[in-house]
Amino acid sequence: MATTRTDRTSAAEDSSLVTTCGRTIAVRYLHFAPAERPIRRVTLDIGQDQGGTPGAWAALTADEARDLASLLLRQARLSEDVLQR
Repeated sequence: MATTRTDRTSAAEDSSLVTTCGRTIAVRYLHFAPAERPIRRVTLDIGQDQGGTPGAWAALTADEARDLASLLLRQARLSEDVLQR
């Protein structure tokens, strides 16, 4: 019988930021290791806002995480370009 193990990076390796509106966004690596099919994901956890409204959570494949990073960088560049006009 295969056992399932969950590995998470240590707290020191986790990365998160707090937005100006008070939400904590945490990005972590999640690894489920069933013998027959390991699952690896990048997790994105958007915490509650200052009023306690729940956030959101997503588990992304490596390719999805790269695509999201690309979209975020593109939008950051666009927002900076608008400010410089």
